[in-house]
Amino acid sequence: MVKVAVLGASGGIGQPLSLLLKLSPYVSKLSLYDVRDPSGTSVDLSHINTIAECQSFDKDQLVQALGGARVVVIPAGVPRKPGMTRDDLFKVNASIMRGLCEQIVQVCPLATVLIISNPVNSLVPVAIETFKKHGINDASRIMGITTLDLVRAETFLGDYMNNSRVTTVGSNQFDKRRMHKVVSVIGGHSGHTIIPVMLLKPMVYMMKPGQYDSFIHRVQFGGDEVVKAKQGQGSATYSMAYAGYRFVEYVLKSIQHESLEGLGYIPAYVYLPGLRNGSQAQAKLGSKELEYFSVPIQLVNGRIDAVDTTILDKLSEQEKLMVEKAVPELIANAKKGQRFIHNAAKL
Repeated sequence: MVKVAVLGASGGIGQPLSLLLKLSPYVSKLSLYDVRDPSGTSVDLSHINTIAECQSFDKDQLVQALGGARVVVIPAGVPRKPGMTRDDLFKVNASIMRGLCEQIVQVCPLATVLIISNPVNSLVPVAIETFKKHGINDASRIMGITTLDLVRAETFLGDYMNNSRVTTVGSNQFDKRRMHKVVSVIGGHSGHTIIPVMLLKPMVYMMKPGQYDSFIHRVQFGGDEVVKAKQGQGSATYSMAYAGYRFVEYVLKSIQHESLEGLGYIPAYVYLPGLRNGSQAQAKLGSKELEYFSVPIQLVNGRIDAVDTTILDKLSEQEKLMVEKAVPELIANAKKGQRFIHNAAKL
């Protein structure tokens, strides 16, 4: 069985994510850490009659929270506040990420680290560079969770197809639970860097005029819908928690050596140069300078065994154009994270 540590367990994502992990049959110990004491969440969850044992740790107990963890999930960070620029937000969350990773390196350096905190496009490089600075150069254990984009793509495409004039492909309705066989998402985890990829290209022609472009926009900017619906008082928390859990479960199944077949193309935002087939992905994407990209991965025992580049051979012309548009932004996002660690090292 596996100990999972959630860093940022008191937050809007951390609480529902912790609930879902408490329900998992793969988790034996659930370690909840936050600078805001998560003991209330821990006690509440401990009343659920599942096998996971819950423990809470406050701001001075990070070392204890991480001890023995096989998987570390990080939703920690602050949301953007009024008057705060995106650069301000990055600096705050990058500092948090660096501090957490410095402790992970010391306490559980072999743990798989799964990053939810935003901006993912820049914070995964912060984590990678922090590990490198401490002598650990293992990209197979550090992944950015972009599964929310995939969940949205599956949901929105199912909605469009069920409302389309054509609603039959061997059945009367498209089952959104099976849409992983139809669509995936590559690229990054913000705006135009999010690239929905149709695995079954004919699906595009089954949509009503304009629906495909609308679908792409909704996947790329679906977070805006949530912020608007919450009247600016919050962002995606429940859907992100579900998406995070879905990816963590994928990792946990690989640790338990369960079959991962039939789960579809599961992408993660990763450091390509450090992975098998990573340079091949860079070549297919047309840029050696592009070091970070969300692409389907193959897991073995909780680690990335290889990058799956086959999806990159099947892109439509429009999907290729989206990749071309995303690449410069992704390069800039990654360099921002790298500079944060390198500049700090010079001080």
